[in-house]
Order: sequence, then C-alpha cells, then structure tokens
Amino acid sequence: MRKAYMVGLMAVMAILSFGCKEDLKDPDKEQKYTGPTIENHDVVTLYSDSARLLVKLQAPVQQEFESGDGIFPEGLFVEFYEQGEKITSTLKANYGKQDRNQNLFEARGNVVVNNLKKQETLETEELFWDRRKARIYTDKLVKITSPEEVVIGQGLEADQDFSNYRIRKVTGQFNLKE
Repeated sequence: MRKAYMVGLMAVMAILSFGCKEDLKDPDKEQKYTGPTIENHDVVTLYSDSARLLVKLQAPVQQEFESGDGIFPEGLFVEFYEQGEKITSTLKANYGKQDRNQNLFEARGNVVVNNLKKQETLETEELFWDRRKARIYTDKLVKITSPEEVVIGQGLEADQDFSNYRIRKVTGQFNLKE
C-alpha cells in the first residue's frame, strides 16, 4: 500500500511539474521600453562657470531617457546672463529636446528669442542651441524685428545671447522709421 501511495504521489508531482512549466523567452528578442525613465515637473536648471550664472532654463515638464537625453514636451524658457547678474536675452519655445552627448538643444514651435540690450526679437519655427560653441542656428525662415526695421530671411547663425547674428539668405527688409 505504501508503495502504491508513493508511486501515485510521484505521478501527481510529475503531472503538476509539466503543467506549471513556463516557457523562457529570449530577453534580446523581447520588445524593450523606450519611453522616459524620469519625469520632472516645474524644472529649473542653472548652468554656470566659475560660480557665475550663465544660463537659467525653466520648463513645466522634463522627461529624461535612459541615454541621458531629455525632452520638454510642454515647452521651455531660457534666460542668458552676462557675468551672472544681468539677463541679456531670452529664448522661448513650445517644445524642446536635449542631446546630452552633443550638448545640443533643439527648440521648436513658436520659437522667440529676445535680445534685451538691442531690443531685437527673433521669430522662427525651429532653432538649435549648441552649448559647447555658445551658438544658436537654424535653416528655417526667420524674422528679426528691431525698433527700426524688420528683416526676413532663410537661415541664421548667432551668438547664444543673440548679440551678433548673420542671416544666410535675406528675403526682405523693411524700415519702420519714416
């Protein structure tokens, strides 16, 4: 009787072990998550050199990815400082993207750069900001408005504070004072 009981118990265990077997999947063939790993709200990031504030970036939402790159899906606002004290210019956009490896920011959608010293405003749909070179540039249509004139062109290169700039293809220039 005891022998029959042991054989029956082993048969039941064998049947259960085959029924509970789970197929192992190759992790390299599984679909990987590519979305953000971190989401921050009401972000304020300060960039400085030798304890002097150079740039202040603000955004309602920042999403960071495994690569270290980030996006600002609800827009961003950047202030550029002179010697850490005085704001020289600002940049505002509806969407932003940051490439950490290249130290490059992309701003899209109603991009507006204001040079507060010269009272000039740059408007475009896409603008790149290279932090390493302290430059901003675009190949898109640009409109620069100053108290004296409006200049329209295709493409622009400028210092990051928009103090000096060069429009690649000027398509229109209008004097406002007459």
